Amino acid sequence: MSKAFTDCTSKSLIYKKMRRSIIMGQRTSAERLNVEAIAQEYNTSVMPVRDALQMLSHEGLVLIKPRSGYFVATITLKQLRDLLDIRRILELSAIERAALRITPEQIQDLETVHVGYTGDDDESYDRYTDENRRFHYLLAKASGNNELADLVGKMHDQLARFMVMRRAGKTMEVTHKRIVDALKDHDTETARQALLDDIDRAHEAILDNIMEEDSESWHL
Repeated sequence: MSKAFTDCTSKSLIYKKMRRSIIMGQRTSAERLNVEAIAQEYNTSVMPVRDALQMLSHEGLVLIKPRSGYFVATITLKQLRDLLDIRRILELSAIERAALRITPEQIQDLETVHVGYTGDDDESYDRYTDENRRFHYLLAKASGNNELADLVGKMHDQLARFMVMRRAGKTMEVTHKRIVDALKDHDTETARQALLDDIDRAHEAILDNIMEEDSESWHL
């Protein structure tokens, strides 16, 4: 087995494990990520670790500081509120367009995103978060605007560690089914309202969780 193949495999594994640890809150904001320690943990060289952290920086989960190292990205409460507001603007715009032009194939893709509820463990919630991101990305893709879909995807990457706070594993499929049913009928207003309800419940749960449990670590 070539070294290049081994490093690529290690990079993928480290990326997935590190991403899950950040999303699930096992690594805290501003925490320094020791490249050498991570490489030792995964029995690999530092190169795939750096590559994995670089990938996470593109998702807004890791901050790279020149001459200082790698850190779990921090975000102020104002920045979070702004991101949630941008998400609402982007996705409502996307669904208004998608309702008019979505195809049967795209409907089928949305209907097969979710594998089903498997519990409240970290592994399941990591999957739920990925499925939620894919659902909203595909929804935006159905608008016909690929740039809009990419923006929605990146937004969900940045919000992933906060979206998990909603703990919506049991209800996500039901909520998304309401959206898909409206899209099948090309019912713009019903689809828009179903999405708005989903977004507002998620945002309320995120902000309530932060204010109740983590308010001391946030800057207004």
